[in-house]
Amino acid sequence: MSRTCIGIRREDKNEWERRTPLTPHDISALIKNEGLSFVVQPSPIRVFRENEYVSAGAKVNEDLSKCGLIFAIKELPLHFIMPDKTYVFFSHTIKGQSRNMPMLKKIMGSRSTLIDYERVVDGHNRRLIFFGEHAGLAGMIDTLWAFGQRLEWEKIKSPFKEILQAYRYEDLDAAAEVISNVGEHIETKGLESSLAPLVVGITGYGNVSRGAQKILTYLPVTEVAPDELDALFQKKKHDRKTIYKAVFHEEHTVEPVSELAKFELNNYFEHPESYRSKFFNYLPYISMLVNCIYWDKRYPPLVTKNELKTLFETEKRPRLRVVGDISCDIEGGVEFTVKATNPAEPVFVYDPKTENATEGVAGKGPVVMAIDNLPCELPKESSNDFSHVLKRFVPSIAMADFDADFEKLELPPEIKRAVIVYHGKLTPDYEYLSKFL
Repeated sequence: MSRTCIGIRREDKNEWERRTPLTPHDISALIKNEGLSFVVQPSPIRVFRENEYVSAGAKVNEDLSKCGLIFAIKELPLHFIMPDKTYVFFSHTIKGQSRNMPMLKKIMGSRSTLIDYERVVDGHNRRLIFFGEHAGLAGMIDTLWAFGQRLEWEKIKSPFKEILQAYRYEDLDAAAEVISNVGEHIETKGLESSLAPLVVGITGYGNVSRGAQKILTYLPVTEVAPDELDALFQKKKHDRKTIYKAVFHEEHTVEPVSELAKFELNNYFEHPESYRSKFFNYLPYISMLVNCIYWDKRYPPLVTKNELKTLFETEKRPRLRVVGDISCDIEGGVEFTVKATNPAEPVFVYDPKTENATEGVAGKGPVVMAIDNLPCELPKESSNDFSHVLKRFVPSIAMADFDADFEKLELPPEIKRAVIVYHGKLTPDYEYLSKFL
């Protein structure tokens, strides 16, 4: 068994997962330039076909037992985990996620090593290998689709009804062409007066947010600061040929609990319990809310169920029609994201009065798009970009002496930070996970 023989596991978590960690193009380069060998599991749905991998110089085989190093994307099923391997994938374990603790225990029990893409970070804790931008791209496309579907249900004419879900396009260029046509329609004919001013609120400014904002560039968009929204709505005449984009940073979404304190970003990160959400102040102005922020339980929710209920009780016709919750933290930052969705059933309507969620776009309350695996809707582009970054780390992982003690293991620091389990034991930075096992 050799780690220079590298296995590529097929993704089979669901029917939508067509991505791959390494593309045929990049595998070809690794074979020619680094002398590595690859065995790729067959897959009927992978965006790249078996013959492309064979042409690149890889073997296609169900059996990866001879490979010491195995790359994947999503979590591994228990039956797949073999002893004494090095696995590289998104394990979704670093928060102690209960659903994946059996998998983590199986990896430890098999005396194997786990490297998690999520923890491949630089010295400033910035992630280096990710699908975040593609989540934003697909999420924004799907949010625009949901908006068009909702308006059609309301019998409001709009060009947004021409937009399809991201997965239904051959590639991103095809989606961009349709959205550009929608933008031209808005520029020439305008939107229904009841929709103006149309505001898209985007929370966050990282990779996910950048992806979402990139899609909006195909539309006639003008950016406004969150604090300018009230003045925008005070105007007597509203521009029907413009869509307004407001990007919310932390200083717009939270405030200190103490009225004597001032907002300080580092203080918020270190003491989030001293802050409360103020985002509700902006909610009445927003027609489409696109949530792109990282959130965990230490932080105040962006919008609570009670706040949404208040909005729909006090506003005669609330503007908020669609929430694209790309972050998809169940009952988290957007508290009324009560469940995740999938491309087949991408949206539900949350009724703030009854607290019921109904599939589709019909009903009282906002439409919520909460697909938890959005990059799979753009499998070719997301795989290409992911593979392009990953391939530079592959040789150093493949050539490392995994027989050495962990302290003496020579790996790039970015990769060594991501080693969660080594020879079946939690590494020092991740020993806290033992309390979840």
